[in-house]
Amino acid sequence: MPAESRLADGARLALTTFTTLPVRAGRIDRSVAATAMALAPAVGALLGVVLAGILLLPGALAPPLVAAAVTVGAGALLTRGLHLDGLADTVDALGSYRRGTAALEIMKKSDVGPFGVAALVVVLLVQTAALAELAGRSWPAALAAVVAATAAGRFGVAVACRRGVPAARPEGLGALVAGTVGPVALAAGAVAVALPALAAVPGRPWQGPLAVAAALAVAVGLLRHVVRRLGGVTGDVLGATVEVVTTLVYLGLVLSG
Repeated sequence: MPAESRLADGARLALTTFTTLPVRAGRIDRSVAATAMALAPAVGALLGVVLAGILLLPGALAPPLVAAAVTVGAGALLTRGLHLDGLADTVDALGSYRRGTAALEIMKKSDVGPFGVAALVVVLLVQTAALAELAGRSWPAALAAVVAATAAGRFGVAVACRRGVPAARPEGLGALVAGTVGPVALAAGAVAVALPALAAVPGRPWQGPLAVAAALAVAVGLLRHVVRRLGGVTGDVLGATVEVVTTLVYLGLVLSG
C-alpha cells in the first residue's frame, strides 16, 4: 500500500476510533492500524483544543466548577463514552480476581459492577476538580494543560499497542492494533506530548513533562498487570488506559509543591 494511502486511512481510523467525527472509513488492516495508533496523540491534541475552548469560553458566564463539569461531559460525548466504558469493564474484570477467559467474559457483560462504578466516579471527580483549577489559569496555560493531558491519554494507547504486547482475544480492536507501534513512533509521540506540557504550569516548565512521564509509568505498570491477568490487551483496556493517563496527568498538573 502506498505510504500516502496508508497515512490517509490511518488518520481516518484514528479519528473514528478516538472521536465521534463522521469520517468515512477507509481500508483497515494491521498496517493502517499501526498508523492510526501512532497518530493517536495528534487526535488527542485536536480534541484537547476543542475541550479547552469549552472550558474557557463559558468562563465569564459560569463558575469554574460548572465549566469543568460541562467540559468533562463534552469529552464523554465526543468520544461516545467508549473510554469510560472501557475503564469500567476493565476495573470490573480486575476486581473479580479472575484470570484469562473468565475475566474476559466479565468485560463482555453490558452491566457495570461496583468496582467499575467506583472507578468512574473517582475519574470523573478528579478530572472535574482539576479542570476547575485549570480554568483559573491564563488561557495559554489552560490550553496547554488540556491539550497535553488529552494527547497523553491517547499516547498511552500507543504505548499499550507497542511491539511485544499481545492481544487478549483473536478478534476485536485489541487483536487489530496490539503490537503494531514501533519505537520510532513512540519516540515521536513522546516528544509531541511533552511540548505542550512544558507550558501547562506557569513558572514550572518541568512539572508538565514530569506529570506526563509519571502517568505513563503508572500506565505501563498497570498494563503489565493486565497482560498477566487477561493474557493481553483488548479495546476495553485501551479505553481504560486513555482515562487513567488523562486523569493522572490532570492531577499532576494541578499539584503544587
